[in-house]
Amino acid sequence: MPRVVVYNTNDDKQVRNFKDLDFVAQELIRAAMEVRRNAYCPYSKFQVGAAIQTSDGSIFTGCNIENGAYPAGICAERTAACKAVSEGKRDFVACAVVAQQESGFTTPCGICRQFLAEFAMQRDFPIYCAKPACPPLRVLATSIRDLLPRSFSFLANK
Repeated sequence: MPRVVVYNTNDDKQVRNFKDLDFVAQELIRAAMEVRRNAYCPYSKFQVGAAIQTSDGSIFTGCNIENGAYPAGICAERTAACKAVSEGKRDFVACAVVAQQESGFTTPCGICRQFLAEFAMQRDFPIYCAKPACPPLRVLATSIRDLLPRSFSFLANK
């Protein structure tokens, strides 16, 4: 399941220094870095970790899990989201994604963007994209609305 989702960061105002982020954002990124080590990616060799925070402060982590039948694989963000929802937590307030790309940051793929938008407690929440340095030096601080400005939903008044 190749994943090449790169965000161009040339002179981007959304790129922040890790040390300037609040403690909760840093904790979320660290959790994504840690779970990335568990990725099962024998085909692409592209490890991704994700962490989702819910409104009660809980953090749910996930990594990408590939399969020889490519459509059967699952991205890290959806793994974390499924863990949260299966535990009764549906009010996402932040997400972190960690993967290694030389030319930019890895952001959630289109399917993951729509999947995350479904569980946004409000219409928007921050998404932090980082590389797996320890600690990361720079972080793309974007949001679900920036990545998916016109999400599809039957839940118009959520």
